[in-house]
Amino acid sequence: MRRSRGSARLPAAAAGMTIGLLGGSFDPPHEGHRQISLQALKRLRLSQLWWLVSPQNPLKSRSNAIDSRLEAARLLARHSRIKVLDLERRLGTRYTADTLRALKARYPRVRFVWLMGADNLEQIREWYDWQAIFHAVPVAVFDRPGFGLRAAASLAARRYQRFRYDESDAAGLAAARPPAWALIHAPRLALSSTALRERG
Repeated sequence: MRRSRGSARLPAAAAGMTIGLLGGSFDPPHEGHRQISLQALKRLRLSQLWWLVSPQNPLKSRSNAIDSRLEAARLLARHSRIKVLDLERRLGTRYTADTLRALKARYPRVRFVWLMGADNLEQIREWYDWQAIFHAVPVAVFDRPGFGLRAAASLAARRYQRFRYDESDAAGLAAARPPAWALIHAPRLALSSTALRERG
């Protein structure tokens, strides 16, 4: 029997934990996802990192079945503090802004940080209610080859320039009151799910 959304089992998270959130279709998951995650755990001093595998990315025409993407992501993650979850399916949310609102309501004493690649910062203006993301939780943007300068000059970066943290203060970002964000440089892999799909 199918459970209602309200009763869907959610992961445990203790008060005071700091949890990074990396959302996306993970279609397919790749080593770049894992590399960003390992850097985030270290640089942001996270308790855990949750991969939020979306049922369907609103900006993409279609994604492969979520259960196969979840399985592939779990095989790739290989880390005790990286949790691969279908939270949006469980919460019944479609957009990042709504997912963050739901998580903050259910975990009021947990500190969340939204993680994204620099390519996403450049085009976040296309996301539904994108400014609400910056006002919900701190945002950590990880540089990607070819996108760092463009991301730094993007509409979102300009609009929230005065709330930008220096990269050297990244360890304190999770405790910051939003809006707060940082552009973080780390060893980079020129990988994307889109390119991997196109190559088959």
